[in-house]
Formats: sequence, C-alpha cells, structure tokens
Amino acid sequence: MLNPCDDAFLAALGQRLPEGTLRPPEPRHLTEPRGRWPGRAGAVACPRRTEEVAEIVRACAAARVGIVPWGGGTGLVGGQVMPSGPLPLVLSLERMTALRGLWPDENVIAVEAGMTLASVQAAAEAAGRLFPLSLASEGTATIGGNLATNAGGTAVLRYGNARDLCLGVEAVLADGSVLQGLSRLRKDNTGYDLRHLLIGSEGTLGVLTAASLRLFPCPAARVVALLVVPSPAAAQRFLRLCEMRLGGLVTAFELIARMGFSFLAEVGPEVRMPFPQAPDWCVLVEFGLPSAMDPEATMASVYEEAAEAGLVTDGVIAASAAQAEMLWALREAIPEANRRIGAVSSHDISLPLGAIPGFIAEAGERIAALGDLRINCFGHLGDGNLHYNVFRAAGRSRADDDPLREPVKRLIHDLVHAAGGSVSAEHGVGRLKTADLDRYGDPARLAAMRGLKRALDPAGILNPGAVLSGRPA
Repeated sequence: MLNPCDDAFLAALGQRLPEGTLRPPEPRHLTEPRGRWPGRAGAVACPRRTEEVAEIVRACAAARVGIVPWGGGTGLVGGQVMPSGPLPLVLSLERMTALRGLWPDENVIAVEAGMTLASVQAAAEAAGRLFPLSLASEGTATIGGNLATNAGGTAVLRYGNARDLCLGVEAVLADGSVLQGLSRLRKDNTGYDLRHLLIGSEGTLGVLTAASLRLFPCPAARVVALLVVPSPAAAQRFLRLCEMRLGGLVTAFELIARMGFSFLAEVGPEVRMPFPQAPDWCVLVEFGLPSAMDPEATMASVYEEAAEAGLVTDGVIAASAAQAEMLWALREAIPEANRRIGAVSSHDISLPLGAIPGFIAEAGERIAALGDLRINCFGHLGDGNLHYNVFRAAGRSRADDDPLREPVKRLIHDLVHAAGGSVSAEHGVGRLKTADLDRYGDPARLAAMRGLKRALDPAGILNPGAVLSGRPA
C-alpha cells in the first residue's frame, strides 16, 4: 500500500535537496495531450543531477510514496499522469539537459534525459552527424521519454525504434541505486541487457537519467515526394519496388488517406495542399542518398518504373529543401487536425505488412456497420504501424461518441489481434491500454513482466498503475 505525498513527507524531503528542487505542480505536469485524465501530485521534484534523482527515489522508497516520472508530457496513453490513488510525487527531468559527451568519429552522443529530441538532433547536426529519431512533438518530447516509451516516428524503416538508437543508459532504480551504463560499445555480452529492459518500461522499472545514443553520417542528398497510389496494396508493392532498387536507402514511407486532407481543410492547421483534388490514397516517401547517386535521376527512374506497373498515378516531387519541408509539414499536421475534430476512438496499431490491405478493407466495412462514422487511416506503412482513428460524422456532437468508443476500440483491437498484430505500436501502454494488455497479452509474458516488476520495484512506487494493471497474474 502506498502513502500520499503529503506535507510531512515534503518537509523531510526538502531538507535533503537543494533549494528550489521541490515545486508546486503546474498545469502542464498534470495534463496529457488528449485530455482524458487529470493528473494529481503533492509536488513536482525538478532535480539537476543524477544523485538528486537518487536521493528523491530513496526517500520515496522509504516512505512508500509513488513517483510519476515526467519528461516532456507529450505521451498519448496517459503514462505521465496519475488520476487516482494516493497522491504521488511527480519527478520531472526537465532541468537535466546537459550534453555529457560527443564523439563524432565514433558516431556517439551522450545526453541527459531532459534534453529535447530537437536539441539532440541539433547537437548531432552541428557535429556533421544525424540523429534520425523524428517525431511531430520533437521540440517538446525528451530523450528520457522517447526511450521510456521506445518511441518510433517516421524513420523507423531505415534506422529503427528508439531502442535501436541507444547504446547505453544511466538510470536510478527503485531502491535509489544508480545503474551506471552509459556505454559507447556496440558489443557487450556480459549478461542480462538491462538497457533493453528499461527502454520501453515507461518509468515502471527505473528512472532514466541519461543515455548514449547512436549517430549516423548525414545522407549527401535527400529526395522527398508525395505520390498518388491506387490503393494500400499498390502502396505496399511500391514500397517493395523502392527497397529492391534502393536497398536500405528508403528513410520513410508514409501512407495518407483522403480523410487526412479533408480534416486539414475542415479545421486546419493551414498547410499548402499539393493536389487540386485530394486523392483517395497517397504515400510520402523519403530517400537518403550517397553522393554517388544523382537524386533527380534516381527519383525519375523509380517513379517511371512504378508508373509503368500501375503503382503510382501522379505526384509531387520536392525540388528544394523548402518544398521537402512543406510536404512533411502536411503529414505532421494530420495528428493536430485529428485532435481538433476529436476522435471517437484512436488506435496506434501494428500489423504484419502482408495483413495491412486486408485489415484496412475489413475494418472499414465493420466500422460502417456501426453507424455514420469517418475513418482517418494514416501512418508508417513501411514498418507496419498504422494510426487508425475513427471520428463522428460531421455535424454530430461529441456527446454522441461515448456509447461508441468501447465498441469501436474492441472491434479494431480484435481484428488486429486476430491478424497477429499489436494494439500498441509506438505510443506504449501507459494507463490507457492496461486492460488491452490483460486481454490480448500472452499470459506467460505478462507473468514474467509482473515478476520483473516485483523484483525491481517491490514496493510498487515507480509509476503506479502504468503498463501493468492491478489484476492478479
């Protein structure tokens, strides 16, 4: 049983920390982007050093006070807010933003967990290198949060998820001990890989305080195009063609449906529309090419072959960096348009690549049978991650959504599970999907996860209620 973060606890903790570390909660610490859960906290702790994080965790462990780790607050599954239970302490890493080290010749950078993703990208760029993790929220999202949720983004196809970009982590465990793991090594076979255990654990097994990350050479040329395709199946065949012709040079391959354009026209954000009439389906592709390859000739060759095969029918190819950013701005604006309209139910799902066209067709038919609803299906087709979001018909009130939310979610998640997919592709479990994990998760895997939680956090102080429900194993 946990205890509340009350005045007596805060008074004792404050004597062990530098002045100004403990602060009253601000609204940003108690909200999440979708507005589903109001957070609660006795205070916010904003340490500057790893030892201060350790001191905070030791005090919470001794007093059995829950801790909610907080990065940039951009998570979409409620992992950063605790709406019920004994009042927790929010542990914010926002002041831990130091660059610990940069080794361009090794393609390694070490940063503290509170550094924003955009700042890591900028530091890498200043050294002539690329840190390829890219998200719409990169100006606010932090590296600690990215690793805690194993963030994906638009470049997973070429560079992998956040865990694939991490060489080592420093973390504070539930007893306040510090795991010193800021490795620059590519190979280290000395037992259990605690780095990968902590990455994706959403702050339930430890508090990430720093990480060493992989960098890459910057491509000599960047090719970005928005191309019209007849169907999702044609889009997949086009992806295979691109991979066969370009090997590992395909950085991103994003599927966009007509509804995404319609929503942008309906509610914004304002972006320049590339087509006079929105197509039913299109793909946003990016290639990162070496200096030996001519970008215009490469794109022309790929486009011509795809057009001859009936895989693309029209398109816009960026002729400058500004035009490339314009096309990406359109893609990145779609989630904001979704938010402004307000979804009945949003789904971050992953499917075997071969199952995607069939899923899109069947899910559309099944959703239509539930009522007058709109579907905005888009996302990272190259790695099988779709954002399949369902909305009320235009003109209906948000109050009409509640009776449909659970049936829609159950329908989509049942289809995904039956196809061998995952109900959480890149957003994590948080508090939103704990029941889904119980429903669809492998029993042996869930039992092992609960065993790990008990072993590493026996008092259950780290992000209580996130990832694992209170349901017995």
